[in-house]
Amino acid sequence: MVLAPSIKVVLGSIAFAIFWVLAVFPAVPFMPIGRTAGSLLGGMLMVLFQVLTPDQAFESIDLPILGLLFGTMVVSVYLERADMFKYLGKLLSWKSQGSKDLLCRICLISAISSAFFTNDTSCVVLTEFVLKIARQQNLPPHPFLLALASSANIGSAATPIGNPQNLVIAVQSRIPFGQFLFGIASAMLVGICVNALILLCMFWKLLSVQKDEEEPPMEVAPEEDVNSHRFSPATMSHLTSQNSHEFNAHLDAMSIHSSPSVNGHADNNILRNRIGGSVDNEILREENVSKDGTDSGSLQKKDDRLVSRVSSAYGFMSANSNLGLEEIDQKSAKWKIILWKIGVYVITVGMLVSFLVGLNMSWTAITAALALVILDFKDARPCLEKVSYSLLVFFCGMFVTVEGFNKTGLPSAVWDFMEPYAKIDRVSGVAILAIVIVVLSNLASNVPTVLLLGGRVAAAAASISPEKEKKAWLILAWVSTVAGNLSLLGSAANLIVCEQARRAQNFGYNLTFWAHLKFGVPSTIIVTAIGLTLIRA
Repeated sequence: MVLAPSIKVVLGSIAFAIFWVLAVFPAVPFMPIGRTAGSLLGGMLMVLFQVLTPDQAFESIDLPILGLLFGTMVVSVYLERADMFKYLGKLLSWKSQGSKDLLCRICLISAISSAFFTNDTSCVVLTEFVLKIARQQNLPPHPFLLALASSANIGSAATPIGNPQNLVIAVQSRIPFGQFLFGIASAMLVGICVNALILLCMFWKLLSVQKDEEEPPMEVAPEEDVNSHRFSPATMSHLTSQNSHEFNAHLDAMSIHSSPSVNGHADNNILRNRIGGSVDNEILREENVSKDGTDSGSLQKKDDRLVSRVSSAYGFMSANSNLGLEEIDQKSAKWKIILWKIGVYVITVGMLVSFLVGLNMSWTAITAALALVILDFKDARPCLEKVSYSLLVFFCGMFVTVEGFNKTGLPSAVWDFMEPYAKIDRVSGVAILAIVIVVLSNLASNVPTVLLLGGRVAAAAASISPEKEKKAWLILAWVSTVAGNLSLLGSAANLIVCEQARRAQNFGYNLTFWAHLKFGVPSTIIVTAIGLTLIRA
């Protein structure tokens, strides 16, 4: 591609540089407006500087990618409500055999959950579980947080829905979900094992330190029986020996309530008969007193006591009936929740199966999201408010900005210079391409790197063979994702784990940039290199 006029090259480069600075350093002192606003500013400048026309800017926004991203985010929200990640968190400590076993579990569970539910979501939910388990077992959280973040990145490389850059690659390359998964799965599985081995080697001594004291696992106290405090001695302290008949009637009613019954109506009838008999006896005694010539004032007092006793007895019967209805309502609500969770899991599995059989991923994700909204059968606004709309807006601005930068001709000129050395039919070419992707992913972030290089790398590979084109896309997906493990700023998942750990109440931990870099550099180089040999077109 020929370079654009000099003025467009300069202005387009300035707009892209502003976008890059705000995307990589969202809180720069001279313009602390954040990544989302920074991407919109970059896109607006491309139009304002006339690098792009307004129509070209709108056409550059990739709606299928936005639809797939939105649908998977909604599905993740409902999966979190259905306690999917809570169950995954419990798997971390279930029959754990020690610190090294726990670290391996974190690597495996983080990778699998990230592959199917995105790495960002997995890191948001699992970070606090990891911190709690480390605190309970009196273990240093540092290696476990590294295991969570790095494994989330590696695992997310295996599927088109694992991370945003893979979404872009899947839509642009039109590689079916199943072929994408099977092309990278072996690299991902071996990469997880190698990553765990590196963590064990680096922190073996730290994980082998004998714990001075170990806190017992936190158990959730079982809910107390509702009936255990319904009747207490204080509520019946007014009963005296003169009311022994009334007291016995109350005890009979309590025994009826405490014993299991098949027919609730029969219990109520028995209670009603006993109360009725008690009341009839009271009436006969009052009539005998009146015949003996007792004064009217005394009779009035006894009538009042009789009315009070009858009201108390029937009130108890009503409370007993209401308690039974409450228990039935609780059981019914519990079963409704269980059935709703099963429905959520079935719809999610159906979405993944639809991906595997080759249905359109964007509309499949949106359909699954709407199916979950209908299944919930209530106002969806609280769930939809949890969707990261700022991320969708960020993508819109980024599409416009990157398209404008491509129009300047600079990316094509740089690629034309490097293309002869980055042929993927040679080992040296694959190595050079991987180095370029790793460097750009950490300088410009992985999604802009994919947008800048994707079409050019694929076109160069297509000139060799269709199989090489597909392999080029998979290499781009693998390297750009694993490159996020190089430094703390390399991927959003790393930053999420760092921030979640720092802000966690009672379990806070500060994962520093240099602590991450000491592990990130060797892990990224080794895992990337091994994975490149295992990718299959």
